[in-house]
Amino acid sequence: MDNTELTDRLLGSYESVGGINHLDGKNLPSRQAIGRITSDLLRLLFPGFFDETAIATAAIRSVTSELLDEVASRLAREIGRSLEYARPPELPDKDLGAAARRLALQFLASLPRVRELLATDVEAAYNGDPAALSKDEVIVAYPFVEAIAAQRLAHELYLHGIALIPRMMTEWAHARSGMDLHPGAHIGTHFFVDHCTGTVVGETAVIGSHVKMYQGVGLVARSLAAGQQLRGKKRHPTLEDDVTIYAGATIVGGDTVVGAGSTIGANAFLMHSVPPRSLVLADDVKVKVLSKETQESSSPNWEI
Repeated sequence: MDNTELTDRLLGSYESVGGINHLDGKNLPSRQAIGRITSDLLRLLFPGFFDETAIATAAIRSVTSELLDEVASRLAREIGRSLEYARPPELPDKDLGAAARRLALQFLASLPRVRELLATDVEAAYNGDPAALSKDEVIVAYPFVEAIAAQRLAHELYLHGIALIPRMMTEWAHARSGMDLHPGAHIGTHFFVDHCTGTVVGETAVIGSHVKMYQGVGLVARSLAAGQQLRGKKRHPTLEDDVTIYAGATIVGGDTVVGAGSTIGANAFLMHSVPPRSLVLADDVKVKVLSKETQESSSPNWEI
């Protein structure tokens, strides 16, 4: 089979299997471009931490101005592509190029406020993890920082009704950190997820301030069987302030509220609301301890 036949077969698939082609349409935002923009936004949020060379105080204005100008131009281009794909109905601008530039500048104007939120997240991570040697280590070495920074940035774009780009930003962080934070989730101050891996926070989740979670926690919908009919409805839980959720716990449903100051134990599966100061434990888990030396020869070999 030569290249011509391979090409013909693949083109035949393009014709017969619809729905996953994007041909002759407007150019969509680029995944690679959004990844690079998100990476440069981290440089603006944490100056000196994500740069290859040190930045002197005397040079910070020029460095910041130059990077802001570059990011604004590139982001406006990608937002323009997003607007061509799905224009928000409330968008007043007839000129999509002008609208894209305006939205890019509005987004960049939110960076000081996002930095204030991220400073509380770094503080929570440092204060909540005795293994952290310094806040510098938290910023440069903890995958949580990239994940929450990308989510807080993406959330700003999400609130403007910009399609595709917010989810692309959080999925960029998801691939790097193992933590899936939807850009639609509302997350308060002093948020920290230790270890990150496997944590999922759905679109309509609401998280209060001073919330700490561990790996493998899920804030998920009760059921997605209704599909697109659930769009826009509250599907994910609410966590009030000062809640702690241990590894592997799953909180389910848009009506579920975890009261302030509550603790959810590891591997708990919670489908209903609990009042403030609750302790939720998974009490049906049994641990059996056996002696490896006294097991019958027919037993499995448990040597690892």
